[in-house]
Amino acid sequence: MPRVALVTYDPRPEPSKDADLPVLVAALRAAGADAQAVCWDDGDVDWAGYDLAVIRSTWDYSWRAAEFVAWAERCGKLTRLANPAEVVRWNTDKRYLGELAEAGVPVVPTRYLAPGDPADLPSDHEYVVKPTSGAGARYAARYTPERQESAVRHLERMHAEGLTAMVQPYMRGIDTGGERALQFFGGGLLHASRKKAVLAPDTAFDAAKVAHPDLEPWTPTLAELAVAERALAAVPGAPELLYARVDLVDGEDGRPRVMELELVEPNLFLFLHPGSLGPVVEAVLAAAGR
Repeated sequence: MPRVALVTYDPRPEPSKDADLPVLVAALRAAGADAQAVCWDDGDVDWAGYDLAVIRSTWDYSWRAAEFVAWAERCGKLTRLANPAEVVRWNTDKRYLGELAEAGVPVVPTRYLAPGDPADLPSDHEYVVKPTSGAGARYAARYTPERQESAVRHLERMHAEGLTAMVQPYMRGIDTGGERALQFFGGGLLHASRKKAVLAPDTAFDAAKVAHPDLEPWTPTLAELAVAERALAAVPGAPELLYARVDLVDGEDGRPRVMELELVEPNLFLFLHPGSLGPVVEAVLAAAGR
């Protein structure tokens, strides 16, 4: 019987936001695995006792990115970790978008402002400021040139906390075409979803946001599939990935661009795609048996 750890976070005192986790644990157990949900920062967990550790919903990692990467490297030496520690290290810093661009992958244009850099912000178009290590739109906001003072204060707050900022043009195509998430699992397309824009005008960067507004199933176009596959092929070292999610938006030319390549802890949205539970279980069991 394979032992599988589904790695999550401790949200106390709030309940976990991962609605798929208990469903996946139950399905793996029904399929013959000894599956358990365990927190990544639980010092009492014996990671060597598992055949596979699958990072599922470690949704507090962006506050503790260096600690999380160090955990992944330790865990990866004790058991098989999906995705591998080198992927975690690369993907937890969104400066990877620059590497994808250099590899010819169409991405949302991105500049980076590290602590100590001047506040070089756009003066002729709407833009987004967010940290290179973030999730759920944490510390993200959109600005018009007229709101530069607010954007500068946003930068100052992030730099004071040692965070590097990303500056991107606001992709207006998201207001009409939404953001599409193509989910891959076990080497193939699992399903796709679409959601509306997360960042509303004049919403403060530190305000709570709905991470997946108006989420709905989506059938990806050939162009979206092609861009997603190019992005996955450009991951350094061509590692074996158990799962991946490619988030796409339309550029000014109407063509899809990568907004984010999520290889660490993407929400699977199984509640929206219940038919995907079986393929996920099969892929996890296959990975645990290697």
